[in-house]
Amino acid sequence: MYVVINGGGKVASYLARTLLERGHAVALIEKRREIAEKLAAELPGDPLIILGDGCDSVYQEDAGVGRADVFVAATGDDDDNLVSCQLAKTAFGVPRTVSRVNNPKNERIFNALGIEGISSTTIISRMIEEEATIGDIRTLAALRKGNMAVVEIELPTDRCVVCDKAVAELKLPVDCILVALIRGEEIVTVHGDTTLKPGDVVIAFTRVEHEAILKKALTGE
Repeated sequence: MYVVINGGGKVASYLARTLLERGHAVALIEKRREIAEKLAAELPGDPLIILGDGCDSVYQEDAGVGRADVFVAATGDDDDNLVSCQLAKTAFGVPRTVSRVNNPKNERIFNALGIEGISSTTIISRMIEEEATIGDIRTLAALRKGNMAVVEIELPTDRCVVCDKAVAELKLPVDCILVALIRGEEIVTVHGDTTLKPGDVVIAFTRVEHEAILKKALTGE
């Protein structure tokens, strides 16, 4: 499968690495030179890195969008994501377009245009409203083909093995990313320097088979 990704941030680089490790061909379009150079140096395999604007047909053509099976827009700007997906669909006939949606209010616009919009905010809000819980770990969303899942794990309020530690210090399973924390009434976006607190509810993106390992790493159980 050939996948073209517009963007070079954390979401895009994680997706590219995962696809490359599974044997797929990947191209990335990134307009920031320093990020493009970092991607070229750090990603495994031999991905095609295009320095340019993914909303420009010239750079999409350079990336081979016309022969792509999937086009993914993963920038932090919904307007750029929408334009690049529409260009890929209309100008190059890509059969499937998928986009990160940063503002959940825009999700219906993407879907109405035939673009698969994915909003992490929507996933988290649905989880908060969900009543069914299995133990203290819940699968929130099983993704395509069931390989990956968004899960919720509540940290213990006493003898917490990861509390007061920065996320960057944690030894997490391969292919696992902490997405957000629910702390009381607040939703906290996770960064490397985010410190975990007792009672935090951790929202993570992980392989289904690594859920138990992740729970043990975060709770010690």
